[in-house]
Amino acid sequence: MAIVKINNVSFTYPNETNPILKNMNLTIHQGEFIVLIGQSGCGKSTLLRHFKRELRPHGTMTGTIFYKDCDLEQLDAEVAAADIGYVFQNPDNQIVTDKVWHELAFGLESLGIDAPTIRRRVAEMANFFGIQKWFHHKTTELSGGQKQLLNLASIMVMQPKLLLLDEPTSQLDPIAALEFIQTLHRLNKELGITIILIEHRLEEVLTLADRVLIMDEGSILFDGLPKEILKALPANHAMITALPTATKIFHLLNGNGPIPLTIREGQRWLSNQQYNFTSSNTLPRTSKTDTDIILEAKDIAFRYEKNGLDIVHHFNLQVKKQEFVTIIGGNGTGKSTVLAILSGLQKPYHGKVFLFSKALKSYSNKQLYQQYLTLLPQNPKTLFVQKTVRQELNELAHLHKVSEAKIQETIQLFNLTHLLNRHPYDLSGGEQQKLALAKLLLIEPKILLLDEPTKGLDAHAKEELAGILKDLQARGMTIIMVTHDIEFSAQYSNRCALFFDGSIVSEGEPRAFYSGNNFYTTAAHRISRDLLSNAITCEDVVTLCKESSD
Repeated sequence: MAIVKINNVSFTYPNETNPILKNMNLTIHQGEFIVLIGQSGCGKSTLLRHFKRELRPHGTMTGTIFYKDCDLEQLDAEVAAADIGYVFQNPDNQIVTDKVWHELAFGLESLGIDAPTIRRRVAEMANFFGIQKWFHHKTTELSGGQKQLLNLASIMVMQPKLLLLDEPTSQLDPIAALEFIQTLHRLNKELGITIILIEHRLEEVLTLADRVLIMDEGSILFDGLPKEILKALPANHAMITALPTATKIFHLLNGNGPIPLTIREGQRWLSNQQYNFTSSNTLPRTSKTDTDIILEAKDIAFRYEKNGLDIVHHFNLQVKKQEFVTIIGGNGTGKSTVLAILSGLQKPYHGKVFLFSKALKSYSNKQLYQQYLTLLPQNPKTLFVQKTVRQELNELAHLHKVSEAKIQETIQLFNLTHLLNRHPYDLSGGEQQKLALAKLLLIEPKILLLDEPTKGLDAHAKEELAGILKDLQARGMTIIMVTHDIEFSAQYSNRCALFFDGSIVSEGEPRAFYSGNNFYTTAAHRISRDLLSNAITCEDVVTLCKESSD
């Protein structure tokens, strides 16, 4: 039975001439687990929001969407609210109450469900999701992983038939993300809930999918089984870079036979190849940046409340000029707080931050934020105050007397030309990240602080971002980035650091840092570590395999 059917659907945003969705036709059957992928800006989120009537973006739509053979426009409001659940990318955007228990009950209360039924359903979901231990906590005290789990549970308490998720793991650390995806798998298999998931972490989700849909410029490019993707994509298509590491290694080494998707399948395929690996099959470590220290944190301690616990304590960090440092760690550990301290937005109660050997607090705000540093926050929407992309750039350019030539250069660099008339809130998550970064870089800071800049970006967009960051680095910029994106950190940074229990507990150049870990390491290293000691990227594995076969 079809649970969702769309007939000849097209959609165009206001002030745009080209539709973002183009004459789409799609049928999704009850109980299916669908993974929807594609490059940033291809229309994935726009399509998903059309399935949830209340979230449909403003614009012009033609065609019809059916939910269980009923036109979605005619669907009863209570049925639409209860049957179709939606989980956002940013956990904080969905939480509306102050306590966990109240958040679980809120949707049912809104529908006028009787108190005994609410108590029963809330208790059931709290047990299923393991929420009992933090049932009475404040929602503001939860980690990112707990918030996203709470969002999912507060939807599941409504007993939905269709669950829509827009990159729900983008702000989760690797362990929390894996747990969340496994929970989705249980909901699909044990309860038969239909799931449509937009996700860039394909390593974990492709094996769970009944079907994969690849969108390209507003149309469905591929609709089929996960293992058929590689055969269906054109040889140089940008989405090949988004495929699981095992699949990419197989592709780059011109593999034969069944296509591997998972870490285990990749390990088996690689070990069965006739490569003559020896102890010499290692790669050199990244050379250290031999420049002056320009930003230093010395024995920093910080807490949000006077009598609260320290979020940061005994924190020390030295960053050299033109260095690219990435900081990883679990959700809710204080990584974003560290960036706020380094940028002067939060004041530590102990220790000092030095910028170019002078205490950070000795700089005026005008000096600090117009001449030296800028911070891209985790939620780029906090930077948007205008009605169009063009106005966003013009506003900052006017404030800082930036030339029109510089504006045009930035627009070209970030490929924003086709988005200039779009409202910033109508952009995809990845496009919002690009706009926010483009806006900040008009100031040309010496130090760039980034809080999860790759969330919402597909693999191709990440490569573009890496190219931009490397170019900025070559021009003299220093970059400090907090991230859960281990693959990005391993491939592009000069130095990696693990933040745990309020301070940095380990740091080193990428190959030394990521070799030997179980969870905080890359898929390429998990696949190859029994054969190759320090290969941490797909390119590392391919390089060493080709060398051993020569």
